[in-house]
Amino acid sequence: MEQVWANRAESAEAAIVARHLKKLWGLPGTQLGVVGWPATSNDRRFKTWHYWWQAHLLDCLVDAQARDPKPERVESITRQIRGHWLRNNAVWTNNYYDDMAWLALAIERAGRVAGVEKPSVLRKLSAQFVNAWVPEDGGGIPWRKTDQFFNAPANGPAGIFLARYGDRLRRAQQMADWIDATLLDPETHLIFDGIKAGSLVRAQYTYCQGVVVGLETELAVRTGEERHGERVRRLIAAVGREMAPKGVLAGAGGGDGGLFAGITARYLALAATSLPGDDAESVQARQTATDIVVASAKAAWENRQTVDSLPLFGPFWDVAAELPDGAGPAVAVEAVSADEPTVQPELVPAGGIGERDLSVQLGGWMLMEAAHSVTAGSVEVDDERGAGSGDDVVG
Repeated sequence: MEQVWANRAESAEAAIVARHLKKLWGLPGTQLGVVGWPATSNDRRFKTWHYWWQAHLLDCLVDAQARDPKPERVESITRQIRGHWLRNNAVWTNNYYDDMAWLALAIERAGRVAGVEKPSVLRKLSAQFVNAWVPEDGGGIPWRKTDQFFNAPANGPAGIFLARYGDRLRRAQQMADWIDATLLDPETHLIFDGIKAGSLVRAQYTYCQGVVVGLETELAVRTGEERHGERVRRLIAAVGREMAPKGVLAGAGGGDGGLFAGITARYLALAATSLPGDDAESVQARQTATDIVVASAKAAWENRQTVDSLPLFGPFWDVAAELPDGAGPAVAVEAVSADEPTVQPELVPAGGIGERDLSVQLGGWMLMEAAHSVTAGSVEVDDERGAGSGDDVVG
């Protein structure tokens, strides 16, 4: 089974490479992901800048390097980082703390897994999160600079990064404790989106759950304190009940929403492979996380389209993917779900067919890598992490 998922992850990577990777403005030593396929002329010229999509592309490249180390992928990771910096006006920061957190996570892993180290970048990004901590204003760190909206999608990934980086473990714990005290739904045990001016923003997105699973798992491993393990177990059970009632994570459409479930799968896989504890509850939490990842990956793979022998994933993994206009003929889908997609509230809007979006395809790639991780039994929270295995067969 491990090799099946290695092959499928490799196929997902190959699809991104073939359809989306391109030099930034023709500059040597650069690379970014074109945000749509088939691409418009504006897409090919990188007129639209999706900072956080590109950060997740980098993270997926690191996943692939952990699975199947190759020198040419190290070069791709290096080009991606340089392209990101150049397209972001030759700076690493922007006004959005969640964006910067995703990039910090990806660059930290690029150094640890692929040997592409950027210590000055990590110091700069770390300072952004540490200095944004404002408990006197109700946070947490805010969603963006000069804003009073404090949310899980900023505090979760920033907390994961700080738990992994330097001597910031205590601040990561403070962020986790703030989320648990402020954003936990006492009825469903899911995490609300955020809080603004003292009022809850009650939307519950998959990726809010995912980043909190990731943060609490990191802290359970690194501190050994029971409250973190208990929160992971509780939240994984809630995700299974509320957001994957038939075993498959709920989709969130195209645009930014195309990344939501993939992010959740990434951190469920982290919990499945790293959450400590031999007690029955911990064993069950790891199994539930594994089951959700594998069932979601099976559904996404069965419902994919195939173009030029490479997969094209849909934004709802339990529904047959559609072919974007201009994409050419597709091979018939292997299996099609007759169920309607489960839509989360207040989705990020996106025009057109979601399958065209780089975000949706990255979500599918993340999911395939997560399925490989949980079937290979790799351990994520480990400074001396070993790489997974793979081969050159694209399945």
